[in-house]
Amino acid sequence: MKSIILYIFLLLPASNLFAEVISLDGHVIDAQTKETLPGAVITIPDLKISAVSDDSGQFTFTNIPQKGRFLIEVRYIGYKTMIQTVDLSAASGLEFALSPSTIETKEVVITGTAFSTDNRKNSTAVSSVTKDQLINRPSGNLVDAIAKVPGVSQVTTGGGISKPVIRGLSYNRVVTLVDGAKQEGQQWGDEHGLEVDQYSAERVEVLRGAASLLYGSDALGGVINVLEPLPSPEGKIQGELLTSYQSNNGLSGSSAMIQGNTDGFVWRARGSYKNAFSYNAPGGRIANTGYNETSLSGQVGFNKKWGYAHLNASSFRNNIGLPDFSRNPDGQFEDENGNVLSNDDLKSRDLFLPFQDIRHYKLAMNSHILFSTGRLRTTLAFQNNQRRELEDSRTNPSLFFDLKTYSSDFKYYFNEKRGWEPVIGLSGSLQNNKNKAEELLIPDYDSRELGLFVYAKKSWESTTFNFGARFDYRNIDGFAMEEDGAPKFNNFSNSFSNVSGALGFTKEFNEHFNFKANLGSAFRSPNIAELSSDGVHEGTFRYEIGNNDLKPENSYYGDLAFEFNNNTVSASIGAFNNYIDNYIFSSQLNNETILVDSETLPVYRFIQENANLSGIEASLTLHPAELIHIENSFSYTRGVNRATKNPLPFIPAGVLRNELRLEPEIKGLKSTYFSLALDNFFKQNRIDLFETKSAGYSLVNLGLGTTFIMGKQPIRMNISANNLFDKAYYDHLSRFKPGRLDETDPLTGYYNQGRNISVGLYLPFK
Repeated sequence: MKSIILYIFLLLPASNLFAEVISLDGHVIDAQTKETLPGAVITIPDLKISAVSDDSGQFTFTNIPQKGRFLIEVRYIGYKTMIQTVDLSAASGLEFALSPSTIETKEVVITGTAFSTDNRKNSTAVSSVTKDQLINRPSGNLVDAIAKVPGVSQVTTGGGISKPVIRGLSYNRVVTLVDGAKQEGQQWGDEHGLEVDQYSAERVEVLRGAASLLYGSDALGGVINVLEPLPSPEGKIQGELLTSYQSNNGLSGSSAMIQGNTDGFVWRARGSYKNAFSYNAPGGRIANTGYNETSLSGQVGFNKKWGYAHLNASSFRNNIGLPDFSRNPDGQFEDENGNVLSNDDLKSRDLFLPFQDIRHYKLAMNSHILFSTGRLRTTLAFQNNQRRELEDSRTNPSLFFDLKTYSSDFKYYFNEKRGWEPVIGLSGSLQNNKNKAEELLIPDYDSRELGLFVYAKKSWESTTFNFGARFDYRNIDGFAMEEDGAPKFNNFSNSFSNVSGALGFTKEFNEHFNFKANLGSAFRSPNIAELSSDGVHEGTFRYEIGNNDLKPENSYYGDLAFEFNNNTVSASIGAFNNYIDNYIFSSQLNNETILVDSETLPVYRFIQENANLSGIEASLTLHPAELIHIENSFSYTRGVNRATKNPLPFIPAGVLRNELRLEPEIKGLKSTYFSLALDNFFKQNRIDLFETKSAGYSLVNLGLGTTFIMGKQPIRMNISANNLFDKAYYDHLSRFKPGRLDETDPLTGYYNQGRNISVGLYLPFK
């Protein structure tokens, strides 16, 4: 932490080393009518600055470098997004002429590439979930909000806990980035979600596919990049208020944010709170599935001629109920004394025992410093993840992990020369985990990680080619411990290293049709639970035993996609194949069981086999008339154990999503829509030996939203109904489905949420 604070002060005098400050102005017009477009948003993502065109279509950037080539993005509702590279040394009086379009297909992305880039020129499969989509989609958490992206699903534990699944891979195989730093918690566990405030995201980019080249170990399945709002334009103060309520579990959520920019000094503050009681499923409420969440975050920093430096701090706390109540013959939940839980008990916002208390504290420093020969991007972060499980007492946890992580990431971008853009990078992390309660599931451990990569991108007029290589090293030391006076773990030290590489290619055949493809290798070192777990705890009904002799997973992957876009149609179809050697999973061998506190539990051991995951993803968006908007998507993943030819466990079912939106122009209102959606989830019969099959089902969802103006204040309102017909169903990846809720009783299960009516309000102000 001291190094981060020192780093801030070192940056301040460095501003004298760089180019003189200049201003950059321009205007935005309609390409057909030449009329000015007020309210257009102009951003330079690599500098993290933005401007808004005034009533005459004019905009101005100040405090920007005198030299350098940067990507500029211009957005205006109802028009094609314009993406253009501008040389600041030669730029003056810029004019952006936007063409009307009912489909906005272009976007700048930063995930899966070393540079901000037009997504059509990005070889990796990246989808963006916008602020509007995050607001309009009722959800219990961030992963729930992005799970409609083709190829993305979620492992759920009730209404409040979700783990992302990308192309059939989850847990430590998916990297989540927040504030530019890799989120570090207990990713190996499936009974808690991401420690991220969903309201803090301005946009979420989801990379589908292996990405070890840029992100190291754990990016075997993909990356979720939670992007913060850009600082306010200079001289402006902005903010937002949002609130929502969901009928199914009484989920109330509110968040307030304010930020400003004074002569390049930027600041932001946000507070968020959510609270829910037990969710309602067809057949009744599921006891102790409520939760509450409190998040505070802030930012201070500088946007100057030498680049930017931002310090982000956040505190996140989540209390989550763990359903551990039996039903009587009438199907009613009872406490340990046999007392029936009343409807008032089930709708209480006070959690019963057992429950989890998860806290995550984070400090992250992000900077982008400009030099004459290139640019240096740096992320330094400290995280403290505390996970408590309270079983018999609200104050004394039975299980308590205290994980501290120090991480750094450095990337140096050399100036473009003849279309070549080379990058070198260095990253590292130190971790220390302590057990602070009597119950032990994993040992105390230290972890050290180092990665070094080189990357280059070559661009022609309609073609791009990128390639790179990376070396990674990771060491994990586990320590001997005792539980109740008996030895529990032995000392062990494991080291893993790997060299991976990647190739990417894009081709724009014309303005509408493009192709992208990737080939490469990736890896993941075993996590601490896979190496050394020994025990059972609340939230799971199995006894897990780790294996110190596990090898790293090695992936050899390839994917490709064809995309077509014009003013009325946007379509894509892609396929992927991912060979994984030494794939790690847990399995019950020879029906092994163990007696724990008079309860017989199945024993699962971590083993390795060679695996193959393959699948297809497709989307089709139609806008045949200004009023009508139709969206369709399909995704399917197939996982096979190459040794036994059996299906891999916990592979999501195929899903076909269809949505019809009507977007009428109503006087006095803006961005009005009415939507009808039908989500079809196919049956999943391809299961491993210890899994249970899942039937197919269809869900009907309705939605409407609009923005109205009170004085000069816009207010966004949305109303939606999910699972309109109160369908009783089990999602295949739900931890509450039969066979997974309690493996000693494969007939016991809890349905997913029933009908849910949601109402939300969003008030942006400036």
